[in-house]
Amino acid sequence: MIAELGEAYSAALTGLLGGLRSRTLDEAVARATATDLAASALVELRAEAARDQEIAEEPAGHAFARLADVLRPLVRHSPVRLELGAPDSTRTVAADVAHTARVLVRILLLKVLEQEGVTRVQVAWQITDDELRATVRDDGPGTLTHGALATGGVAERLDVLRGRLDIDAVPGWGTTVSATIPLRVSQDPAPDPLTALGERELQVLARLALGHRNRAFAQELHISESTVKFHVAKILTKPGVESRGAAAALFHAVA
Repeated sequence: MIAELGEAYSAALTGLLGGLRSRTLDEAVARATATDLAASALVELRAEAARDQEIAEEPAGHAFARLADVLRPLVRHSPVRLELGAPDSTRTVAADVAHTARVLVRILLLKVLEQEGVTRVQVAWQITDDELRATVRDDGPGTLTHGALATGGVAERLDVLRGRLDIDAVPGWGTTVSATIPLRVSQDPAPDPLTALGERELQVLARLALGHRNRAFAQELHISESTVKFHVAKILTKPGVESRGAAAALFHAVA
């Protein structure tokens, strides 16, 4: 997508410059030509963006409807009654999330149908701001385990999207299997830049942040000024700051 958009921008700009630099066109004609080229390029880029969005995202209801079309043939000649619960949401979800959820539900349904005594299966999607939860619930023997669902690539597919699989099996009553897929990418918290400093260096930095001078550090900590200078040099090196003021600002920002 990035490469295609880059080529489209390049083509549009080349056409604009060609018209504006032409020696055979007067100023008015060159301006009109550039305007036409820019308008056409914008229309094309907007159409391309719309096509990309159709590929990259799916409305939740449409994605579940596609799943239903896949599942119904699996129980067409079976005594099992399939109940479908579409998501009560108008939002769109990423295409890879929707595709993974459909594949997982199909795998889970096939596993459920292998059990004896299953007469009813409920399949539902629930979508919140943070996650899509695909649930498959049966009225079978209630003996399904994570080990029974290990084959088929369920765990591997969920791992790719940082999802999880939960199983609630009640013997004699049935099993509920839920595949949860995050809709937002979680960010790992930034590491604390002060963790590299030792206890004495942190003591020196705390006083540096208060605007104290080296002689005051030495008196308060009962160390020599040369030792204070050594600690200050370490403070500037480890967090990667360039001055005492920057180190003080970092201390205040973290503290």
